[in-house]
Amino acid sequence: MSDRLSRSDVHCPGVFLMMVSVPLIAVIVLVIGYFGYIPYKVGIHTLITISVIFFIFLLFVKHNASYSVCVISNNFAIMESDLQDALKRNALTIMGKTKSTLTVREFMEDYFKDIREDNYAKIASMVFPMLGILGTFLAIAISMPDFTVQSSEKLDEQISVLLSGIGTAFYASIYGIFLSLWWTFFERRGLAKIERVVIELENLYDSRIWKKSELIKHEHMQSELKDHKIVETLRETFNLDFIKDLNNHYIRSYKQLIDKSSESMSLIAKNLKEASKDLSATLDRLESKTDAMRAEEAMRRNIDLFIRASRELDRNLLRFDESVNYTFDKIDDELAEAIDKLGRMTETIGRVQAKLNREIEERRRGDRQ
Repeated sequence: MSDRLSRSDVHCPGVFLMMVSVPLIAVIVLVIGYFGYIPYKVGIHTLITISVIFFIFLLFVKHNASYSVCVISNNFAIMESDLQDALKRNALTIMGKTKSTLTVREFMEDYFKDIREDNYAKIASMVFPMLGILGTFLAIAISMPDFTVQSSEKLDEQISVLLSGIGTAFYASIYGIFLSLWWTFFERRGLAKIERVVIELENLYDSRIWKKSELIKHEHMQSELKDHKIVETLRETFNLDFIKDLNNHYIRSYKQLIDKSSESMSLIAKNLKEASKDLSATLDRLESKTDAMRAEEAMRRNIDLFIRASRELDRNLLRFDESVNYTFDKIDDELAEAIDKLGRMTETIGRVQAKLNREIEERRRGDRQ
């Protein structure tokens, strides 16, 4: 977003000065002690170590929760505008109601991470004591005297130097532990303020955000609807009435084909019978050698009738073959359609099962988080 806050955009000098005030006063006291204005002996190595720790503390201050809360408070209007935009982008309409699936707490967690570095904030309380202990050991190592001297007076002097160095070296550890406690106090204080802001925003935008229970209820309703669709698809695919109608249709078609073929064969037999009679009569007339011309014409006519009857037989047989082919093609088409429905149903079940598995896995990850 163009209005997204960053640490370089907004500063909170009041919180910054409040956090560094006491640690700075401690450093000033040590400096005064080093110059002898107060009765606290401080070694130069201890002063340098504490100054380095204080400088690192200054770099960490802007990552403290109290400082980040101040940044959010100074630009609360921009933050709320970003929240409203995020709710609109994550809007979901269910049964005529439109709400956001993004919660205020999720938004604030991401928003808070954009303002400060969580990694710095998490290690700060451990870094300062470790730096103090490291500074203590460095100070002891630097002030370590030479114990190889032969004179007892010089040896006593070296031991005095060692004890003096050890006493001042522990100032670094004390200072590191103090900074850790100081940091933790402001960190907890800032987190408590952030929690109050989150609760207020949750109460304010409660009616615009889907609750987890509502989403779970909707998921169960969708699952039941999907199961109902699967059952309806199975019923449609394996519908006994459809199969019965299909069988009746094939039986009727086959019966019509048989009846038509029987009629054609009967007609052919009748024509052949008539042709046979005419042929017999013609032969009788030829034997009596009377009316030879009429006998020849009758024979030609009978031959034509026989040829026409043969052609009709061929046409009927051809229609019979076409009817048989059409019947088997129709059976193949219906079986292919049933197999295609089964394939689509299998794909639908697979997609539904995969989606249910993903939703269950996401819900389990959400519960573990």
